[in-house]
Amino acid sequence: MTYQDDLDLALELAEIADAISLARFRALDLHVESKPDRSPVTDADRAVELAIKEVLAAKRLDDGIVGEEFGNSGSTTRKWIIDPIDGTANYLRGVPVWATLIALSVDGKAVLSVVSAPALGRRWWAAPGIAKTSDIDHSVRDLKVSAISELEHASLSYNNLQLWDSYGYLERLINLSRKVWRTRAYGDFYSYMLLAEGSLDIVAEHDLKLYDIAALVPIVEQAGGRFTAIDGPLNEETSSVLATNGQLHETAIQQLT
Repeated sequence: MTYQDDLDLALELAEIADAISLARFRALDLHVESKPDRSPVTDADRAVELAIKEVLAAKRLDDGIVGEEFGNSGSTTRKWIIDPIDGTANYLRGVPVWATLIALSVDGKAVLSVVSAPALGRRWWAAPGIAKTSDIDHSVRDLKVSAISELEHASLSYNNLQLWDSYGYLERLINLSRKVWRTRAYGDFYSYMLLAEGSLDIVAEHDLKLYDIAALVPIVEQAGGRFTAIDGPLNEETSSVLATNGQLHETAIQQLT
Protein backbone atom coordinates (compact mmCIF):
# COMPACT_ATOMS: atom_id res chain seq x y z
CA MET A 1 0.00 0.00 0.00
CA THR A 2 1.19 3.52 -0.79
CA TYR A 3 -0.98 5.33 1.79
CA GLN A 4 -0.88 8.41 -0.45
CA ASP A 5 -4.22 9.77 0.79
CA ASP A 6 -3.07 9.37 4.38
CA LEU A 7 0.26 11.05 3.62
CA ASP A 8 -1.57 13.95 1.98
CA LEU A 9 -3.69 14.28 5.11
CA ALA A 10 -0.63 14.16 7.37
CA LEU A 11 0.93 16.99 5.35
CA GLU A 12 -2.31 18.94 5.67
CA LEU A 13 -2.26 18.40 9.43
CA ALA A 14 1.33 19.67 9.52
CA GLU A 15 0.26 22.91 7.80
CA ILE A 16 -2.45 23.43 10.40
CA ALA A 17 -0.05 22.69 13.24
CA ASP A 18 2.63 25.01 11.90
CA ALA A 19 0.24 27.95 11.67
CA ILE A 20 -0.72 27.54 15.34
CA SER A 21 2.69 26.79 16.82
CA LEU A 22 4.62 29.41 14.86
CA ALA A 23 2.12 32.12 15.81
CA ARG A 24 2.69 31.39 19.52
CA PHE A 25 6.48 30.94 19.31
CA ARG A 26 8.23 33.58 21.46
CA ALA A 27 4.85 35.06 22.40
CA LEU A 28 5.10 37.17 25.54
CA ASP A 29 1.84 35.72 26.88
CA LEU A 30 2.72 32.05 26.25
CA HIS A 31 1.20 30.02 29.07
CA VAL A 32 3.43 27.30 30.52
CA GLU A 33 2.55 24.61 33.05
CA SER A 34 4.34 21.57 34.51
CA LYS A 35 2.79 18.14 33.91
CA PRO A 36 2.82 15.44 36.61
CA ASP A 37 6.12 14.12 35.23
CA ARG A 38 7.53 17.67 35.60
CA SER A 39 7.89 18.15 31.84
CA PRO A 40 6.61 21.48 30.50
CA VAL A 41 3.49 21.99 28.42
CA THR A 42 2.35 25.21 26.76
CA ASP A 43 -0.97 26.47 25.48
CA ALA A 44 0.49 25.96 21.99
CA ASP A 45 1.04 22.21 22.61
CA ARG A 46 -2.60 21.80 23.57
CA ALA A 47 -3.95 23.99 20.77
CA VAL A 48 -2.00 22.08 18.12
CA GLU A 49 -3.15 18.69 19.36
CA LEU A 50 -6.79 19.79 19.61
CA ALA A 51 -6.71 21.17 16.06
CA ILE A 52 -5.26 17.92 14.70
CA LYS A 53 -7.79 15.83 16.61
CA GLU A 54 -10.63 17.94 15.20
CA VAL A 55 -9.54 17.34 11.61
CA LEU A 56 -9.00 13.62 12.19
CA ALA A 57 -12.43 13.33 13.80
CA ALA A 58 -13.93 14.74 10.61
CA LYS A 59 -11.78 12.93 8.02
CA ARG A 60 -10.71 9.67 9.72
CA LEU A 61 -13.57 8.94 12.09
CA ASP A 62 -12.74 5.23 12.39
CA ASP A 63 -9.05 5.79 13.21
CA GLY A 64 -7.63 5.99 16.70
CA ILE A 65 -5.53 8.82 18.10
CA VAL A 66 -2.58 8.68 20.48
CA GLY A 67 -1.68 12.17 21.67
CA GLU A 68 0.85 13.44 24.16
CA GLU A 69 -1.45 15.95 25.82
CA PHE A 70 -4.94 14.40 25.63
CA GLY A 71 -4.30 10.67 25.71
CA ASN A 72 -5.64 7.87 23.53
CA SER A 73 -8.98 7.28 21.86
CA GLY A 74 -10.55 5.09 19.19
CA SER A 75 -9.04 2.21 17.25
CA THR A 76 -5.85 0.52 18.38
CA THR A 77 -5.32 -1.15 14.99
CA ARG A 78 -5.05 1.95 12.84
CA LYS A 79 -4.10 5.06 14.78
CA TRP A 80 -2.53 8.49 14.42
CA ILE A 81 0.27 9.22 16.89
CA ILE A 82 0.78 12.90 17.61
CA ASP A 83 3.42 14.90 19.45
CA PRO A 84 2.13 18.47 19.01
CA ILE A 85 5.46 20.09 19.87
CA ASP A 86 8.51 17.87 20.23
CA GLY A 87 11.08 20.03 21.97
CA THR A 88 8.73 22.01 24.19
CA ALA A 89 11.64 23.06 26.42
CA ASN A 90 13.29 24.62 23.36
CA TYR A 91 10.00 26.17 22.29
CA LEU A 92 9.37 27.96 25.58
CA ARG A 93 12.97 29.23 25.74
CA GLY A 94 12.87 30.64 22.21
CA VAL A 95 15.17 28.00 20.67
CA PRO A 96 13.89 27.23 17.13
CA VAL A 97 14.64 23.47 17.25
CA TRP A 98 11.16 22.02 17.78
CA ALA A 99 8.64 20.25 15.57
CA THR A 100 5.23 18.68 15.28
CA LEU A 101 5.44 14.90 14.88
CA ILE A 102 2.62 13.09 13.06
CA ALA A 103 2.59 9.35 12.35
CA LEU A 104 0.08 6.78 11.16
CA SER A 105 0.50 3.35 12.75
CA VAL A 106 -1.18 0.24 11.32
CA ASP A 107 -1.13 -2.99 13.34
CA GLY A 108 1.52 -1.59 15.66
CA LYS A 109 3.89 -0.37 12.91
CA ALA A 110 4.38 3.29 11.94
CA VAL A 111 3.90 3.28 8.16
CA LEU A 112 4.11 6.98 7.34
CA SER A 113 4.99 10.21 9.07
CA VAL A 114 5.60 13.93 8.86
CA VAL A 115 8.00 15.95 10.99
CA SER A 116 7.48 19.68 10.58
CA ALA A 117 9.80 22.31 12.07
CA PRO A 118 8.41 25.68 10.94
CA ALA A 119 10.83 27.85 12.94
CA LEU A 120 13.65 26.18 10.97
CA GLY A 121 11.70 26.33 7.71
CA ARG A 122 12.09 22.55 7.37
CA ARG A 123 9.85 19.53 6.94
CA TRP A 124 10.51 15.80 6.48
CA TRP A 125 8.05 13.09 5.44
CA ALA A 126 7.99 9.41 4.52
CA ALA A 127 5.70 6.60 3.39
CA PRO A 128 6.46 3.28 1.71
CA GLY A 129 8.95 4.05 -1.08
CA ILE A 130 9.11 7.77 -0.18
CA ALA A 131 11.52 9.76 2.00
CA LYS A 132 11.73 13.48 1.32
CA THR A 133 12.51 16.81 2.90
CA SER A 134 11.80 20.42 2.03
CA ASP A 135 14.35 23.12 2.74
CA ILE A 136 13.87 26.71 3.81
CA ASP A 137 13.69 27.76 0.12
CA HIS A 138 10.82 25.22 -0.32
CA SER A 139 12.91 23.00 -2.61
CA VAL A 140 12.26 19.27 -2.14
CA ARG A 141 14.89 16.55 -2.18
CA ASP A 142 15.13 12.84 -1.44
CA LEU A 143 16.51 11.59 1.84
CA LYS A 144 19.32 9.04 2.00
CA VAL A 145 21.45 7.95 4.95
CA SER A 146 25.24 8.02 4.83
CA ALA A 147 27.48 5.21 3.62
CA ILE A 148 29.88 5.46 6.59
CA SER A 149 30.84 1.96 7.70
CA GLU A 150 33.64 2.51 10.24
CA LEU A 151 33.19 3.96 13.73
CA GLU A 152 36.32 6.09 13.37
CA HIS A 153 34.59 8.05 10.60
CA ALA A 154 31.15 8.22 12.24
CA SER A 155 29.29 11.16 13.73
CA LEU A 156 27.24 10.35 16.86
CA SER A 157 24.41 12.33 18.43
CA TYR A 158 22.96 11.63 21.86
CA ASN A 159 20.68 13.50 24.25
CA ASN A 160 20.91 14.38 27.95
CA LEU A 161 23.87 12.86 29.80
CA GLN A 162 21.86 12.74 33.02
CA LEU A 163 19.45 10.25 31.42
CA TRP A 164 22.31 8.12 30.12
CA ASP A 165 23.64 8.09 33.66
CA SER A 166 20.28 7.22 35.26
CA TYR A 167 19.73 4.36 32.79
CA GLY A 168 23.20 2.96 33.56
CA TYR A 169 24.60 3.55 30.07
CA LEU A 170 26.83 6.60 30.60
CA GLU A 171 30.13 4.72 30.73
CA ARG A 172 29.22 2.85 27.54
CA LEU A 173 28.33 6.10 25.79
CA ILE A 174 31.65 7.64 26.80
CA ASN A 175 33.51 4.56 25.55
CA LEU A 176 31.65 4.79 22.22
CA SER A 177 32.40 8.51 22.01
CA ARG A 178 36.12 7.72 22.15
CA LYS A 179 35.83 5.50 19.07
CA VAL A 180 33.86 7.79 16.75
CA TRP A 181 35.01 10.79 14.76
CA ARG A 182 32.63 13.33 16.28
CA THR A 183 29.96 13.63 18.97
CA ARG A 184 27.20 16.22 19.33
CA ALA A 185 23.90 16.43 21.18
CA TYR A 186 21.54 18.01 18.66
CA GLY A 187 18.57 16.68 20.57
CA ASP A 188 14.95 15.69 20.10
CA PHE A 189 13.65 15.02 16.58
CA TYR A 190 16.48 16.91 14.86
CA SER A 191 19.20 14.29 15.37
CA TYR A 192 17.10 11.67 13.59
CA MET A 193 16.32 13.97 10.67
CA LEU A 194 20.04 14.72 10.25
CA LEU A 195 20.63 10.96 10.26
CA ALA A 196 18.05 10.52 7.49
CA GLU A 197 19.77 13.28 5.52
CA GLY A 198 23.15 11.56 5.80
CA SER A 199 24.67 14.24 8.05
CA LEU A 200 24.85 11.95 11.10
CA ASP A 201 25.51 8.23 11.34
CA ILE A 202 24.40 7.12 14.83
CA VAL A 203 21.71 8.50 17.15
CA ALA A 204 20.82 7.07 20.56
CA GLU A 205 18.52 8.31 23.29
CA HIS A 206 16.73 7.28 26.49
CA ASP A 207 13.45 8.01 28.27
CA LEU A 208 11.21 8.36 25.21
CA LYS A 209 7.50 7.70 24.75
CA LEU A 210 5.61 6.31 21.76
CA TYR A 211 4.67 9.79 20.54
CA ASP A 212 8.35 10.84 20.68
CA ILE A 213 9.43 7.92 18.50
CA ALA A 214 6.69 6.94 16.03
CA ALA A 215 7.11 9.73 13.47
CA LEU A 216 10.89 9.32 13.38
CA VAL A 217 10.86 5.66 12.37
CA PRO A 218 9.41 5.77 8.81
CA ILE A 219 11.65 8.69 7.87
CA VAL A 220 14.84 6.97 9.04
CA GLU A 221 13.86 3.60 7.60
CA GLN A 222 12.66 4.86 4.22
CA ALA A 223 15.89 6.86 3.93
CA GLY A 224 17.75 3.55 4.23
CA GLY A 225 18.55 3.58 7.93
CA ARG A 226 17.73 1.24 10.79
CA PHE A 227 15.75 1.99 13.96
CA THR A 228 15.55 -0.35 16.99
CA ALA A 229 15.54 -0.33 20.74
CA ILE A 230 19.04 -0.20 22.18
CA ASP A 231 18.54 -3.62 23.73
CA GLY A 232 16.26 -5.38 21.24
CA PRO A 233 13.38 -5.01 18.78
CA LEU A 234 11.42 -1.77 18.64
CA ASN A 235 7.88 -1.88 20.03
CA GLU A 236 5.31 0.51 21.48
CA GLU A 237 6.80 0.17 24.97
CA THR A 238 10.36 1.02 23.90
CA SER A 239 11.94 3.96 25.72
CA SER A 240 15.63 3.64 24.77
CA VAL A 241 16.33 3.80 21.03
CA LEU A 242 19.15 3.45 18.56
CA ALA A 243 18.99 4.72 14.99
CA THR A 244 21.83 4.39 12.49
CA ASN A 245 22.63 4.42 8.81
CA GLY A 246 22.25 0.63 8.95
CA GLN A 247 25.89 -0.20 8.28
CA LEU A 248 26.91 0.80 11.81
CA HIS A 249 23.94 -0.65 13.66
CA GLU A 250 25.32 -3.94 14.94
CA THR A 251 28.62 -2.29 15.87
CA ALA A 252 26.79 0.42 17.82
CA ILE A 253 24.66 -2.16 19.64
CA GLN A 254 27.79 -4.08 20.65
CA GLN A 255 29.30 -0.89 22.04
CA LEU A 256 26.18 0.12 24.00
CA THR A 257 25.00 -3.21 25.47
